[in-house]
Amino acid sequence: MEMACDERQEFADFLAGLAPEQWDENNSCSQWRVRDVVAHVIGYDQLSTADLAARFVRGAFVVNRSNAIGTGDLAARAPEDLIRLVRDHIHPRGVTAGFGGMIAQVDGMVHRQDIRRPLNLPRTIPAERLDAVLNFAPNVPLIRGAGRARGVRLVATDLEWSHGKGLTVQAPGEALLMALAGRPHALRQLDGPGKGHLAQRI
Repeated sequence: MEMACDERQEFADFLAGLAPEQWDENNSCSQWRVRDVVAHVIGYDQLSTADLAARFVRGAFVVNRSNAIGTGDLAARAPEDLIRLVRDHIHPRGVTAGFGGMIAQVDGMVHRQDIRRPLNLPRTIPAERLDAVLNFAPNVPLIRGAGRARGVRLVATDLEWSHGKGLTVQAPGEALLMALAGRPHALRQLDGPGKGHLAQRI
């Protein structure tokens, strides 16, 4: 949970440094602008159990539809309002607090990179935080990382981390995380005989 809070605090500080026009830039999430991603990251923290159920009913129990509903409700707000919402929810609440804050940390880290990569604003993720997320991400159903990594062995070149069995895929840990999350842009950083197998599933 402490790492999740640190991730959100840094996310808020990063957002505060964006130029107004960058909030409407496209990012790695199809058809979403930066403001849409921010709205999604924070959009579940305000929901009670009843509100969460109601949103999924509105979305016909399809996750992408439910995400779009929550995003649409918040994304029209001014950037300063969205930043304030992130700062008001540094400590994850509700569903994002699940697994000791790991849901917030995984979702927040992946989506922060979704924003940073297209804007050409790289970051060095603290090794302890990245290692924790890499260990958790393959087992997150909504990421479907385990399915994408089936039959390959992922090896981080900048961390003491590996996952799976089979043909090797090597890359920096951040690129492996984004590949597990199904981001095609991560493929250019991957190397090894298993790259083609992984690429077919992204």
